[in-house]
Amino acid sequence: MGAAYYRADSESGDHIDDPSEDALFMLIDDLNGSNNTFIVIQPDEDDPAWFTSVAVLDEGGYEVVRRDITRREHDVITETSIDRIAYDLTIWIAARRFPTSPTHHADNF
Repeated sequence: MGAAYYRADSESGDHIDDPSEDALFMLIDDLNGSNNTFIVIQPDEDDPAWFTSVAVLDEGGYEVVRRDITRREHDVITETSIDRIAYDLTIWIAARRFPTSPTHHADNF
């Protein structure tokens, strides 16, 4: 069984289902310039509608790519703060649509 909503995979083979902000921080913190240069976060489904990635830049810092084809979003930014990246990605991911997620209905009492 895969992730309930999304997964994070690093170049080195680390894999986390539905990573928290802290888990994203740890994955980004583990990135280096030689054998673990990026992570990709996307829904756990075939042909995902969105993804985000974080890659180490040669000159220092990180390149963050966020793409959502359903919203026609494609942003590329550079950032040096791992805290900020993990926080921003957590907020961005929370705003994505998860087609496989259950629908919640409010009952009238």
